Amino acid sequence: MSTQKRPSAPTTQQRTSAPAAQQRPSAWYAVPAVAFFGLFAVVPMVLVVFLSFTDWSGFGFPELSGAGNWSRLVEDTEARDALGLTLLFMVLSWVVQTPIAILIGVWAAGRQRNRAVLSSLFFLPLLLSTAAIALLWRSVLDPNFGVTQSLPLLDRFNFLGDTDVVVYTVVFVIAWQYIPFHTLLFQAAARGIPASLYEAATIDGAGRYRQFFTITLPLLKYTVVTSTVLQLVGSFTTFDTILILTGGGPGDATRIAPLYMYIRGFSGFEFGYASAIATLLLVLGAGLSLVVTRATGFRSMQSQQEGA
Repeated sequence: MSTQKRPSAPTTQQRTSAPAAQQRPSAWYAVPAVAFFGLFAVVPMVLVVFLSFTDWSGFGFPELSGAGNWSRLVEDTEARDALGLTLLFMVLSWVVQTPIAILIGVWAAGRQRNRAVLSSLFFLPLLLSTAAIALLWRSVLDPNFGVTQSLPLLDRFNFLGDTDVVVYTVVFVIAWQYIPFHTLLFQAAARGIPASLYEAATIDGAGRYRQFFTITLPLLKYTVVTSTVLQLVGSFTTFDTILILTGGGPGDATRIAPLYMYIRGFSGFEFGYASAIATLLLVLGAGLSLVVTRATGFRSMQSQQEGA
């Protein structure tokens, strides 16, 4: 009676001699992402840079104008004022949004009662569009028929018409819109902190406040950098909220650089000059982001949980 021999398992030498292509992930998987990025990011940026050296009203073909738009941009006092106002909005937004987002994010990462319900209510602005949020607050803050006119102490302020108040009003509305998003970043990062660190600190006698400043806040360093970079980039791209809320007014009190670029292009039909402003904003946004990442050591991404 003959017996059938079972096939033997591949030896170590046979496994290691497998083609390298079967052991390493193929680079072709990245082709769709690279193509998408090139088509919708790189190509538009190249076109904007090209248009910044042209004179184009939006009709017909662009005519090369050399560095005329850039020379005009250097001498344009309105553009300088708009850029300075953009930097002011950037600083105020960071000062308001970052501390609040950190505190709420750390709280939302805990296990308090009713935390899930309160968090879901707080994150509602994430479900609303920018236009809906701007229209909502414009109605609430309307100096004639707004809700604020029926509230004591608030009825004496013209939140959208007073040049001394409107800047802080816009900062408040933008913070109300974007704080929930940054809160999600800090909530996810706080949940990733090992519980053993807090247990050890509790044994050593550290209270909640000391644990927050010695454990939580240092371990949220790179999340703070990420949130900061997103706010920097957003400051150079966001204009729709201000466009609907104030239209850049009263006067030019809220006419930031992105809104000024929009006005030059779509109201003044100066797309070449608007492209020069857009290119400048692109360079400033990328430059500030690189400065922040280099200054904070974010690029090295060194582990902050060694020994945990």
